[in-house]
Amino acid sequence: MKILKRNTTLKIDGKVNDSQNIKSKNLKPEKDSLTLRKVLGLFDGVAILIGITIGAGIYSTPQIIAGYCESFFDIIILWLLVGAFVFIGSLIYAELGTRLPNTGGEYIYLSRTFGPSVGFIFGCAQLFIIRTSSVAGLAIITANYFGFLVPLSALGRTLIALLAIGVLGILNYTGIQNASYFQKISTIVKVAGLFFLIAIGFIFFDHNNQTIHDSLPVTSNLGMVGNTVAAIMLIIFNYTGWDRVGYPAGEMKKPRKIIPLSMIVGMSIILVLYISTNYIYYKTLGLEGFRNSDIVASDVAIKLIGPNGAAFIAVLVVISAMGSMNGTIMTAPRVYYAMAKDGLFSNWFGYIHPTYKTPSNAILAHCVWAAVILLVRGQFETIASGMVFAILIFYVLTTASLFKLRNRENDTNAFKVPLYPLLPAIYIAGILCLVILRVIYEWEKSLVDLAFITIGVPFLFFWRRKKIS
Repeated sequence: MKILKRNTTLKIDGKVNDSQNIKSKNLKPEKDSLTLRKVLGLFDGVAILIGITIGAGIYSTPQIIAGYCESFFDIIILWLLVGAFVFIGSLIYAELGTRLPNTGGEYIYLSRTFGPSVGFIFGCAQLFIIRTSSVAGLAIITANYFGFLVPLSALGRTLIALLAIGVLGILNYTGIQNASYFQKISTIVKVAGLFFLIAIGFIFFDHNNQTIHDSLPVTSNLGMVGNTVAAIMLIIFNYTGWDRVGYPAGEMKKPRKIIPLSMIVGMSIILVLYISTNYIYYKTLGLEGFRNSDIVASDVAIKLIGPNGAAFIAVLVVISAMGSMNGTIMTAPRVYYAMAKDGLFSNWFGYIHPTYKTPSNAILAHCVWAAVILLVRGQFETIASGMVFAILIFYVLTTASLFKLRNRENDTNAFKVPLYPLLPAIYIAGILCLVILRVIYEWEKSLVDLAFITIGVPFLFFWRRKKIS
């Protein structure tokens, strides 16, 4: 097992991390006999972004968000504000991705700016809770909606969920091109399906008298600030996924061009889809019907196109959830691979399959751990809780890394965030406010989430002891 000694520096694709302040003139980068295959283009980048971001959230959370707001005007303003906020984040990640166009995404950004320890903790959090939990949760949703089409027992749903993880794992194991084809097809289907629902809604919805300013008392008791924070956290959950475009940068043909374009094109499409879908939900069901629906998209589809509408939505959700799972399996294992190549993880994770040219062991580990989480935790709500809170903390650190890189390096070829440093400063301040407010209003849940985030700390001490021995 390859471990860095204390007096070495972190190497990232041949570049030495100067955070250790150690000269390395005689340190030569390693040459791997096998390398990842560079096959991904702009369409792939957009498909990854949209495919991961549009999962099952737009079908399962809007009615919950509506319960925190007095009127649809409040709802739509929050969706627009969070969408604009996330768009700023995508610009930040676009610059980071073009400055450091290497496989691994945030792991690379954090390791280069704050040192390998921070990158290691981020990678462990990805493996042990953040990205594997999203795969497990989406597998459960896939099985639940598949059960709408084919009656299944509880055991049957668990087996279908595990099968979904296994099939997508094999797809990714046997080549990123195979996974990319599925990602593009599923993205086209889910976007077309949402556009179809929106188009039918605009044509056939009830022309009732409600307006976006009609109001009803909120159904929660967290207070105005608490309700707003809770709603924003759920909306952010719907937008998560855009941050992973840079993970497979090492497999992109022209990452400096593809990453920023993928961010801009993909986020624009998602904003239009999310705002339009919420509007159709509201205009079809009204605010009270919107809030009281457990399966809002199905209820809207039934009202618009009859009983077959529910089956249409079930198929759409299965494809959408599996596309999001596939995008996560395509991207997250690249973090573990990058950690192994930097000597921070077992060489086993850095293995490249000689035939398929994929980080096959990292993919295997990701899918196995996702299956373990699914079996141990069992419920989507339990699996997904705290995910946004954890991600927000790493968004803060990642944005801070942009400031450090700007001050340290002048990369004339990189994409540049407009209105720097104003936009990144607004972004990082907004995230910090959300994190603090969430800790204040839901401190018990926040403590549990922090425990999961820091799960990598004991492993970090373990690796450091291994370095000494």
